[in-house]
Amino acid sequence: MEIGNLKNWLDAETTAFELSATIGRLWYTKTVDLLLFRKRLVDQSPTKIITYHDYGKNIMGTPVDICLTLELAREIQKMDIYRARIDLGTLALQWNKCKDNYVDIAAFIKDKLGAFIGKEENMITPRDVILYGFGRIGRIAAREIIRQSGKGEQLRLKAIVTRRNSDDEIRKRVSLFQRDSVHGVFESVIDINTKEKYIIINGQKVYMIAANNPSEIDYTAYGIKDALVIDNTGVWRDEAGLSQHLVAKGVSKVLLTAPGKGNIPNIVYGVNHQDFDINKVNIFSAASCTTNAIVPPLFVLENEFEIEKGHMETIHSYTNDQNLLDNIHKKARRGRSAPLNMVLTETGASKAAAKVIPSLVGKLTASAVRIPTPDASLAILMLTVKKETSTEEVNKILENAALRSDLVNQIEYSYSTELVSSDIVGKSCPAVIDSNATLCSSDGKNIVVYVWYDNEYGYTRQAIRLAKHIANVALKEYY
Repeated sequence: MEIGNLKNWLDAETTAFELSATIGRLWYTKTVDLLLFRKRLVDQSPTKIITYHDYGKNIMGTPVDICLTLELAREIQKMDIYRARIDLGTLALQWNKCKDNYVDIAAFIKDKLGAFIGKEENMITPRDVILYGFGRIGRIAAREIIRQSGKGEQLRLKAIVTRRNSDDEIRKRVSLFQRDSVHGVFESVIDINTKEKYIIINGQKVYMIAANNPSEIDYTAYGIKDALVIDNTGVWRDEAGLSQHLVAKGVSKVLLTAPGKGNIPNIVYGVNHQDFDINKVNIFSAASCTTNAIVPPLFVLENEFEIEKGHMETIHSYTNDQNLLDNIHKKARRGRSAPLNMVLTETGASKAAAKVIPSLVGKLTASAVRIPTPDASLAILMLTVKKETSTEEVNKILENAALRSDLVNQIEYSYSTELVSSDIVGKSCPAVIDSNATLCSSDGKNIVVYVWYDNEYGYTRQAIRLAKHIANVALKEYY
C-alpha cells in the first residue's frame, strides 16, 4: 500500500487497526508473538505499526505492504499455531520472492510454519520469578515480565524482595515503577495491599518481601515454587554468595544481572547461552551491559575476519554508582559530579568478552568514559584484522547478521545518518550498529565500528531472554 496522500494514509491506518486486533488476539489467546523485522507488534499504535512497515524499505527496497502482513496474520490465526514468535517481515519478504510457487497464502504459511503447527508439541510449563532488588534494572525487568506475560505461559512475576517493605516504602517503589524519568510511564493498573504486603499489577499478584539474607526466605509460604531468582543487587557475585538464594525454600535457579566472578558462567544470550546445560547449572550471570553490546558484533567480526588485536572504548552514561555532586567515593574519579563531568574510568568488558569468545583472550584492551547523560551509551571497537576488508564489506556482514543470522535479537543495523544517543533509549537489542560511522583503513586491515546501546533497557531485555532460556519457557522462533 503506497501512502502518497491523505486517503491512502487513512486506508493504511484502518488496515493497521485491523492488524493490531489480529496481533492482540494471537498473543492473548495463543501466545503467538508477531514481529516485523524483529520489531515487536503487540500493544503498538496503528501509526507505530505503519512506521515499522515503512522501515522495511531498507530491507526490501520498498515499504512492506500492510495489506499483505494483515493477510499473513489472519492465516496464522486460522491455524493450530501456539506459543511462537513469528516475524511477518520475513514471511512478507519470502512471499514476494516465491509466491508463484504456491496456490495461495494459506499453502505458503503451512509450508513455512509447518514445524509450528500442533498444540502439544509447543507446551510450556510456566516459571515463577522473584526479583531480588528493585533498582534501575529490577524495575525495568518487572515492566518487561509484566508486559510480556500474555496468558501467563512463560515467566510469572511472583515476588519482589527489598530490604524494607513498610507501607510508605511499598508506595514509593510502586510510584518509581510506574513513572520513570528516562523510560516514561508504564501503562498499568496497580492495586496496593499494605496489610498483606502485595501489589496487583495488571491482574498479577506480586508479593513485596523484606529481607537482608536470601537464605532465610521461605517462598513456598507465598505459593511460590521452583522459582528463578533474578538478583539485581550486585551484592553477591560469586558462587558462595549467590548460592544463598538456592538455600531458600522454593528456589531452583539464580540469574545475576551483573558480571559473575569465579566459576559463574557469564552469558551473552545469542552467543554462548547454549554452551551450558541449564539442567545441570543453577547459577548464571547475564554479564554486563557493555559486554552484551560488544560481544555480538565482535563474534561476527571474529568469525569473518579473525581479529588480531584491538581496543574498545565505551562512552557510558552515568549510573547510581557515581555521585550527584562532588563527594567521597571509593574510586577517586567517580567521586566527581556525574552530571557535570566526563569521568575516565575502567571497564572489565574486554576480559569479559574474551570469556565468551575464547579466541580473543589477550587480544583486546578496554577503557571507559562516563558522560553526563542518564542513559544510552556508545562502544567504539577499533580492531586490526587478519583478512583484508572494506567499509562496505564490514557493513554488509553486520547488516546480514542483524537481519538474517541467529543474532537478530542482539544486533540492530541502523541506516540513519543522524543517529544520536537519545535515539537509542528504548532499543531492545543490546547492540545497535551505526553503519554510517563505520571506518576502514586504506590497507583494509584496521576497522572501526560504532556500537550504540541502551545500557538499561537493552541490557534488561537480554537478561529477560536469558531468564526465559534458563527457565525453559522460551518460545519457538521464526525469523
